Amino acid sequence: MVWGFGVRVTWVETSEGRRPVVGVRGVRVARHDGAHGTYVLSPVGAVGSGVRMGPAVTGRAGGVPGFVGRRREVAWLVEALRSAPAVVLVEGDAGVGKSALVGRALAESGVPQERVLTGRCHPVAAPAPYGPLLDALRRSRPLLAAADQLPPSTGALRTRLPDLADLLPEDVAAAGDDERYRLVQGLRALLDALGEVVLLVEDAQWADRATRELLLLLARDPHPGLSLVVTYRAEELADGASVLGAAYRCPPGTAGGLLRVGPLERAEVLDLARALLGSSASGPAAGPAAGTASALAALLHERSGGLPAGIVEDLAFLREDGRRADPVAALAGADLARGLRDAVTERLAGLGAQARAVTETAAVLDEPAGEELIAEVSALPADQVSSGLVEALHAAVLDEPAPARYAFRWEPARQVAYRRIPGPTRSALHRRAIEALRTRQPQPLARIAAHTLALGDRDAWQQAAEAAAEQAGEQGDTAAAGALLRELLAETDLAPERRGRAARALAGLAANAAYDAASTDVLADIIADPRLPVADRGEVRLTLGLRVAVQGGDRDGFALIEQAADELIAERPARAARALVALAMNERDGEGSAAWERMAKAAAALEIEPDEEVAAAYRATRLTFQAREGDPELWPELDRLPRDASSPELVRQTTRALFNVGDIAMETGHDQRAGRLLTESRALARQAAISYLECYSRIGLLRLDGLAGRWQGLEERFEALGTEYPDVAMARVERAMLFGRMAASRGRLAVARAEFESAARYGERESQVTAAIRAAAGLGAVELAEHGAEAAAVVLGPAVTILRQAGAWARGGELLPIAVEVARGTGDEGAARHLTEEAAEALDGLDAPAAQAGLHQARGVLLDGTDPGGAIESYRQARDAWRNIGRPYEAARAEERLARALADRDPQTAAERLAAAEATYTTLGATSDAARCQHVRRDLGLGRMASPGRRGYGEALSPRERQVAELVGQGVSNQDIAQALFLSPRTVEHHVASVLRKLGVGRKEVAEALAESEG
Repeated sequence: MVWGFGVRVTWVETSEGRRPVVGVRGVRVARHDGAHGTYVLSPVGAVGSGVRMGPAVTGRAGGVPGFVGRRREVAWLVEALRSAPAVVLVEGDAGVGKSALVGRALAESGVPQERVLTGRCHPVAAPAPYGPLLDALRRSRPLLAAADQLPPSTGALRTRLPDLADLLPEDVAAAGDDERYRLVQGLRALLDALGEVVLLVEDAQWADRATRELLLLLARDPHPGLSLVVTYRAEELADGASVLGAAYRCPPGTAGGLLRVGPLERAEVLDLARALLGSSASGPAAGPAAGTASALAALLHERSGGLPAGIVEDLAFLREDGRRADPVAALAGADLARGLRDAVTERLAGLGAQARAVTETAAVLDEPAGEELIAEVSALPADQVSSGLVEALHAAVLDEPAPARYAFRWEPARQVAYRRIPGPTRSALHRRAIEALRTRQPQPLARIAAHTLALGDRDAWQQAAEAAAEQAGEQGDTAAAGALLRELLAETDLAPERRGRAARALAGLAANAAYDAASTDVLADIIADPRLPVADRGEVRLTLGLRVAVQGGDRDGFALIEQAADELIAERPARAARALVALAMNERDGEGSAAWERMAKAAAALEIEPDEEVAAAYRATRLTFQAREGDPELWPELDRLPRDASSPELVRQTTRALFNVGDIAMETGHDQRAGRLLTESRALARQAAISYLECYSRIGLLRLDGLAGRWQGLEERFEALGTEYPDVAMARVERAMLFGRMAASRGRLAVARAEFESAARYGERESQVTAAIRAAAGLGAVELAEHGAEAAAVVLGPAVTILRQAGAWARGGELLPIAVEVARGTGDEGAARHLTEEAAEALDGLDAPAAQAGLHQARGVLLDGTDPGGAIESYRQARDAWRNIGRPYEAARAEERLARALADRDPQTAAERLAAAEATYTTLGATSDAARCQHVRRDLGLGRMASPGRRGYGEALSPRERQVAELVGQGVSNQDIAQALFLSPRTVEHHVASVLRKLGVGRKEVAEALAESEG
């Protein structure tokens, strides 16, 4: 069973029925309900559906040094410790962080240090009976000194606890008494007398039989104040036996359960690095760039297998002088952590000859392998392979990750085992591996290449690697293909022909991949290589330029594309045509006027060297231009695009055309058609493994949801997409546009300003003008609200200039109304009228519903106050147009303006229109806009709409209190709430106090309390 918030639960049959065992993905406390004979799963802390828990990081100043992540496990363990009696079994491999987890939970639970009694088991040949329990009790002097009279049975411990003998009663043993029974009863009685304590037994896999039996007794019948915590390594228990020596059944009324602790995820490794190295600019955790931090986390995770003990040792190595500037390089050349090496070496040393041969073979194969392959490579008989595997599995050296497939449990352990193999033996194993793998169909060329490289034959490896990269690409494994090609290009003696092929192949992979800084850096290094032929350099430069300009959103990439066209024109005119088509897409810096000229040059180049794929790019670009210009003839041509072509490039260009036109259709107001096109482009991109176009299509569909008023959960979906594609500029800018609009509608103008400014910075670099125009429209509205028309004009003036220069009137629906309003606000009626007339002339005959709607609204603003009838009609037309497009927020804004224009002529209708706008705002969650409608109603004397009368809300939040609570939950100050909701500061203070009282929380907990009340 998997619970909604990621909890993994295993159900175990017991005498009382089925009971839950909680896994590491999420946790709940299992408590037996004696009255009903069932296990009740009670939530821990704030862990629940939809709650995103951040990593816990404790610095060196206090707490558990460098503890990160595992928030759900900690919360569960804390709750168990606070719910005594409790029994918690903490299972995990050596170095996985069991002790740190328990230590963190103890620190957070508030258990006094003197009430935590810790005993440790040790890997000695003949451990003393009850040793760890007696060691734990030796630390109980402060508690014993304060205890009431101790039971006589505790006197049996005087000889075992001589340091406490003065606090224990006299031993009253009688002749013939069972010594072991007396000792057990004394230990139990002493723990009972101590009251509320935590008994922590570490490394119980090494516990003696007597200790395990006593732990089982304590676990089955714990006294009311006891919390028993036992940590152990399951892989070191003999034959998979229980850590307590027998099956454990949780008794009624006892909290806790089994907690399995696994390795850290890569994100948690990065947090641990930050905790231990600090986040200064010079440290590798923060790093000179985000890419360095990510690369460091990946390397730490690879070297340690996610085991914190190994990570901490590696980080200690990095903290030495001289290694922080380039931590990745310093760590890449370092030995594995000594603690890991010693632990693995010790385990390997205990293996017999057959098991050692099997593990050496597994280390060389470096992938899960069956018995047959292991036998071929090891040259052992099948029966010896089987017995060797059994021993290696029992020793927890090897694992079975898939049925009948065996490999090392952790990559660091494999590396240690591999380095211990003598050179001649290792080479023989690699040669036999190549022979065995060549008999497979299809041949696993990447594995064969890896074994060839391990033998040191560089020429053979280069040939094998090139073939393996081609195979990986054909199989859709672009990550493996890219890694092989990058490794090939790093070869200093690579033949020019092979270098050119590898460079072109890598550029081809990059063309379809989502934008990331690492791949871009690799392409930049390739074109800097003087050994690369000129035309091949042009191919790679073209790909790099497209990634920078199109996917990276930086029009500096067009300089690379232009240079690529020059490098390609002599030898590869068709590829030069592809570069010219790309250059035509730039509509900034006056380049838009040259677009059709470049398209003509591209057509001429295609006459010299016809190329179906470049022709497809030409067609896709021409369709994009038609969409930009609002050409009504666009749609039939779009339907004729080939959807099922066999050529990947033809499919890519069809997908590109569908996305481009769908994205522009959103700008021009064909929202339903845009949804269909973006859905189709996403499906095609996924089918053809064109990740960047799939990402773009998903961004467009999210934006479409925002325009359609589907705001619920939209912020979280954008955040998730941004996390998935951290380097894709479009994801960041569209998130900023959406967050800015939503923040402004809720009165959070400072947040809205920051988001729109972020989008505007992107718009300055982007080759398309739309982002700059939209960001300016949003930022201009914020400036108008906060600082007036003069300040807004500073923002909007350049945007109007860009609109005119690019002739982007079909995409100017957002900019026109606010630009006209600001022009009138500055007293420049002529400029407002000229802009409106200019837009009307430009839009005549164009298929651009959103621009027409924006023009109607701009005309209403222009006529407001001078021609009431004309303004009313224009606002009505704008509202109806926005409704037809399917944008409720824009329709509500036009409706609100219509109501204001109607106030003098028809107050009743004005009140109705204002109420309709307010209802839409409320539904969307645009609290500030809704409050403005209420304020306008009062100012214009429109009165309230008929209602059944004011109701009492008791201890429930009133609608106004809920508005206030939502803003408080978002971190908005009282002053900003007053501005957003058009209330006085005193009124806001009253509402905030009422909210906090009704919810029973402090200001910082309001958001969580609201979420719980809605859930």
